[in-house]
Amino acid sequence: MDLLQTLKIALRALRTNKMRSFLTMLGIIIGIAAVIAMMAVGAGASHVIAQQIASIGSNIILVIPGSTTSGGLRAGFGSSQTLTSDDVKALLTECPSVETAAATVRSSGPVVYGNMNWSTILMGTTPELFDIREWGVTSGRGMGQQDVDGAAKVCLLGETVAENLFGSDDPVGKIVRIKKVPFTVIGVLDHKGQSPQGQDQDDVVFVPLRTAQRNLVRSQTLNSVGALMVKARSEELLGKAEQEIQSLLNQRHRITNGKEPDYSTRNLSEILAVAEQSSKAMSLLLGAVASISLIVGGIGIMNIMLVSVTERTREIGIRMAIGARRNDILMQFMTEAVLLTMIGGVIGICLGAGGALVVSKMLEWPTLISVESVTVAFIFSAAVGIFFGFYPARKAARLNPIDALRYE
Repeated sequence: MDLLQTLKIALRALRTNKMRSFLTMLGIIIGIAAVIAMMAVGAGASHVIAQQIASIGSNIILVIPGSTTSGGLRAGFGSSQTLTSDDVKALLTECPSVETAAATVRSSGPVVYGNMNWSTILMGTTPELFDIREWGVTSGRGMGQQDVDGAAKVCLLGETVAENLFGSDDPVGKIVRIKKVPFTVIGVLDHKGQSPQGQDQDDVVFVPLRTAQRNLVRSQTLNSVGALMVKARSEELLGKAEQEIQSLLNQRHRITNGKEPDYSTRNLSEILAVAEQSSKAMSLLLGAVASISLIVGGIGIMNIMLVSVTERTREIGIRMAIGARRNDILMQFMTEAVLLTMIGGVIGICLGAGGALVVSKMLEWPTLISVESVTVAFIFSAAVGIFFGFYPARKAARLNPIDALRYE
């Protein structure tokens, strides 16, 4: 019996009991749809995290000041002012693994333009920060070293701030007031989106470091900075760069053995890599949970195929009597099982893709349907048919022709 003839017989058998065939496929349909939808949701989340990682920049080490103690209570890292602009100069000259570094100071307050105002994060920094963050401008110009040296009252607006203050108008050249101090807008930054912590990276205003130190933040000394952002020369040198930074700062800040450092270093790449791994693990978990329904559907197919073998025992006996071999009977029932799962798989893929799109639109949750996930789901559905259809098919093929003919 050739394969084409076997397929025709299998399709005829499935059409004979349409409702039972559909109910048998239902478990596979639900299972495949769940796998596709869950994998799409997980892949979408991974894609968003990858974008967030790219928006932060690559090979970055963050250095923040140490903690303060007041009334016996420790305020935590970042509460003291132990870092200075001179630390940045020292890092650039004495740490071979460091490519560039930038100092930052941070505050918050209202930015006013005409009768519009917006409360946002105010960052004082140097041009190197935008190279580290790989952050360009959509209009106007970027910050230059001359702006920092001259303590110029100029600012760069994040996309969110620009939209809330100016709408669709171009803000370049306009005057805004930051903490009652007039600043000229020189540019609007590219879109960055959310950080891995969920913060809007575009809700920020950047001003030259010295301008911020003199006008916007309260510092113990004019040289104090809030944090250092350092970029290593390569991903392989991140660990070495961090060690060089710690060694240099320990020397400059007179941190001897046994004394707690007055600063803390954080490797952002490691933190973001952990977040990405967590997302991938969640995607695999969602796929594994959804795959359980495929196993349940496979068991349903095996049960129905066993019932079908019992109902068609006399038919099997007749076929064997007129020359059908055991392999022909085995192939016939295996083909029926695989057809059931593959048809159910195609329907399930369509429903899963549709469900992922509905989730994306209604809940505004990112989804990503990949060709790999569809292919794996389809192959897996066929494998379920082979695995769970083998036992009923083998049972049918091993029937005794005489006993089968006598079966009522």
